Amino acid sequence: MTSAVELADHCNLLLGVERFSDYCPNGLQVEGRRPIRRLLTGVTACQRLMDAAIEAEADALLVHHGFFWKGEAAPLTGVKGRRIRALMRADISLLAYHLPLDAHPQLGNNRQLGLRLGLVDAQPSADADELLWSGALAAPMTGARFAEQVGQALGREPLHIAVVDRPLHRVAWCTGAAQNAIERAAALGVDCYLSGEVSEQTVHLARELGIDYLAAGHHATERYGVQALGAELAGIFGIEHQFVEIENPV
Repeated sequence: MTSAVELADHCNLLLGVERFSDYCPNGLQVEGRRPIRRLLTGVTACQRLMDAAIEAEADALLVHHGFFWKGEAAPLTGVKGRRIRALMRADISLLAYHLPLDAHPQLGNNRQLGLRLGLVDAQPSADADELLWSGALAAPMTGARFAEQVGQALGREPLHIAVVDRPLHRVAWCTGAAQNAIERAAALGVDCYLSGEVSEQTVHLARELGIDYLAAGHHATERYGVQALGAELAGIFGIEHQFVEIENPV
C-alpha cells in the first residue's frame, strides 16, 4: 500500500523541489487518509476536476496548479473553501507541483512540449533556472507552417505574431505565462519564441527583437507534465492512473 505521504516524498525527490523558490507550496497540499490505489491527474485543481476525481473514486489528485498561491487570501472560504471541503469529504489527497514540474529534464512540461512539437536538440538554457528551453526544427519551415504544426499537435490554434520573413530554424519556448521571457529567448539567437499567453507589449517586443511569437495557450502547453509524472508513478508504485482533460481556451 502506498500512502499520500510516500507518494509526495518520492515526487519531491524526483523533481528536486528544494531547489525552487516558487509561488506556492509544492508537494502534498491536502492529505486524505486512505492508501493510494487510483491516481487522477489534471492541469488545475478546479471544481470540475475534483468532481471527476470523486466520480472516479480516485484516492489522490495530482495537478500542476494547486492551492495556496502567494498573495492570495488565506481563509478557506468561497470557491477555495468549497473545493477543499469537496476533497476532504471524499478523503482524496491533493498533490501539486508547479515550477519543479515545468523544469524536470524528462517529465517536465517544457521537455514534454518539445517532444510533441518534434523539436530536436532540445535543452534548457543554463542561465534561466531550467525553465527556458530551445531547440531546432527538424527541417526549416515558415512561421505560418510552424504555427499550423503547433495547432495540430496541441489541438488548439495558436496566436501567431509573424515577424520573421525567412524560414525558421531554431525555437525557444517556456510553457504557461512566460511571455515576459521573450527578450531572454531572443538572446539565444532563435527565430521564434513560444509560450502559453500573450500580453500587449509582447507584440511590440517580438517586432523589435526580430523574432516570431506564438501564444499557444497556458493550459494547452501545460497538459503533458502531469501526464508523464502520473504514468511514471503508476509504473513505480503499481497504481492506476488516469488523466482528465478539463477544457480551457486560455
